[in-house]
Amino acid sequence: MKTLPLLFRMLAVAAGISCLSRPIIAADLPAPREDRTTWFKEARFGMFIHWGVYSVPAGFYHDKPVGGIGEWIMNHGKIPMADYQAFAKEFNPVQYDPVLWVKLAKAAGMKYIVITTKHHDGFAMFETKASPWNIVQATPYGKDVIRPLAEACRREGIKLGFYYSQAQDWNNGGSAAGGKWDPAQKHDMADYIDNIAVPQIREILGNYGADTPAILWWDTPIDMTKTLAGKIDAVVKELKPDVITNNRLGGGYNGDTETPEQHIPPVGFPGRMFEVCMTMNNTWGFKKDDHNWKSVRQIVQNLSDIASKGGNFLLNVGPTSEGLIPPESVERLQAVGAWMNINGEAIHATEASPFPRRLPWGRVTRKTATHGAITLYLHVWDWPQNGKLLLPTLQEKPVSARLLKGGFAVTAEQTPAGLVVSLPGAAPDPDVSVIALQFAGPLTITQQASVSPNADGLIFLGATDADTYGGLGGNITVTGSGADASLTHWRDAKWRVEYRIKTPAAKTWLVSAEVRAPKPAKLILKAGKTEVPADIGATGETENWTTAPLGSIALPAGDTVLELRPAKAGWSEIDVRHVTLTPAPAAK
Repeated sequence: MKTLPLLFRMLAVAAGISCLSRPIIAADLPAPREDRTTWFKEARFGMFIHWGVYSVPAGFYHDKPVGGIGEWIMNHGKIPMADYQAFAKEFNPVQYDPVLWVKLAKAAGMKYIVITTKHHDGFAMFETKASPWNIVQATPYGKDVIRPLAEACRREGIKLGFYYSQAQDWNNGGSAAGGKWDPAQKHDMADYIDNIAVPQIREILGNYGADTPAILWWDTPIDMTKTLAGKIDAVVKELKPDVITNNRLGGGYNGDTETPEQHIPPVGFPGRMFEVCMTMNNTWGFKKDDHNWKSVRQIVQNLSDIASKGGNFLLNVGPTSEGLIPPESVERLQAVGAWMNINGEAIHATEASPFPRRLPWGRVTRKTATHGAITLYLHVWDWPQNGKLLLPTLQEKPVSARLLKGGFAVTAEQTPAGLVVSLPGAAPDPDVSVIALQFAGPLTITQQASVSPNADGLIFLGATDADTYGGLGGNITVTGSGADASLTHWRDAKWRVEYRIKTPAAKTWLVSAEVRAPKPAKLILKAGKTEVPADIGATGETENWTTAPLGSIALPAGDTVLELRPAKAGWSEIDVRHVTLTPAPAAK
């Protein structure tokens, strides 16, 4: 289609029609080839689907619950291959309706879907010649579920990606995390790659149309050497060189995207695409006893937070063995869709916030038009009681300002501290309200990424100044807003908090923090190679905050990362609100 203008001119000349009465303009020329990642960067929101035989036991083996996530039940329960493969005889998703699934994703504002074609149990959800352990040959359903999903996605304009467990395969002889618990699993990894993984990857790359898959989502590259991963990479480059791949193939192949799981990175991955994958409850694959569902507010704020850092949000559903997405997931997706129907322009095709620090009232995304105009979207999580939002150090004034919900105009004025936006008395949305500010051209923002001493010479660090680093089990949470915001749910001794600060001169600082600690806790205060142990006494089961001294630490002049990390021994969960650095008295 992009060559039609040129073709039209050729036909016109042949017909005696003059095409030279005006200069040739850019629109007449073939458009440059679009970057293969453009659609992904504009999508921002997608659906992850974890579906397979593990939905039959649904978290139970011999009528007893098996801990951990649902799709890992064979591994966590050390279920023999024969017992596990018997579950396939009960896998009959007669209520599977791929059209409804795709329409649900689309109505939620999602632009793409990634589905598990094969998870670690090795069960293929597609027709394959490489192994009889697949939905067509091993189940009463007897049909490929990927093909109708691909067709439904194509009709609705939704991109479809494939998750494929290239390394772990507990039934076909791939790597087995935690060791092989059944002698029948004994196999050669290279043989598995050559005769299972590579042939199946050829099938999923070649059998579903030129546009599918749009994404290849690898996982857990255990035992993947450069040689083994190279065999897979060669097939991808041969059959689908434009497909987007993640960073989990292994063997030194980094792919296109970073994939933080179950936590949001504090500053994203500047200069690199990333995609946060997250569950709605505690599991990816369906578990009938997991009822710990995230609220709509939490999901919407996660989407807002991720987009503000320039990332994508891949939100999971785990269908049942009958082929139904759980009603709790449907309800949440419908509610998110209602929000996206109003505020989607603040998510889709946006870029990361231009502010180097998070703002205490919410998040910011932006768009830049081809003619240079800029729109800032203010995602207000906590509606200010005084009706004022400060955009620190922003020097330009918008040409228009409006609430996306209702379209009502708001006002903005310049102050010495930056741009102040005046809002109506009540938030139009209980979860996240969005204001669009349109500017005629480039923005001038002089805010520093690091926190510097205030007029009193103190460095005051609030919860929104913290960069929190979690893991697969989640992350430390910012609870509350403004001066009352605090860091809570610090459940894991591997998680940590960092603050970026800037000091005018090298000196020693006394560090204290407002904490709540049901039990005594030990922390490490760290800057560079300097580590200072800190003992925090128990504050008891109370909502009261206690100011605890954390010790003194010498910091160099300039930018420094100050870190709070649990001690290896003696740590217990604590909440942290404010951290204050006071210059130590000069030595006499």
